[in-house]
Amino acid sequence: MLLPRPLPPVHHVAFAAALLWGTGGSAMAQSVERGAALYAAHCSSCHSPDQHGDGPAHRGVVGRRAGALKDFDYSPALRASKILWTRATLKAWLTDPEALIPGQGMDYQLDDAQDREDVVAYLATLKRLPAPVPAAR
Repeated sequence: MLLPRPLPPVHHVAFAAALLWGTGGSAMAQSVERGAALYAAHCSSCHSPDQHGDGPAHRGVVGRRAGALKDFDYSPALRASKILWTRATLKAWLTDPEALIPGQGMDYQLDDAQDREDVVAYLATLKRLPAPVPAAR
């Protein structure tokens, strides 16, 4: 019985490159820990996971419609945008909010692509909390 020969190392590199190319080439490594630190340094003056500030709270942002929180006063442009916050739309937003949603109110962006990847990786960990269960009487 013949066993398949292992691929030489160059084939492993070619295979990995093909996998990356097949996913659009966006296989930038993400660091949630670094994203949390960047969030604290760049975003926390206006945002927090659970409290509104100048910007809305971010817990549960991935998968939420832009402008959807009823208890935050969004700009009319953001509320009308119909954008769903996904990893891709959040990265586009952090690249240039005004290009994504003209007329919105955020005047900050992250210039470094790795910073955006890491902040979005951190935001994705901020899952919505379950609704509190009423106390038994």
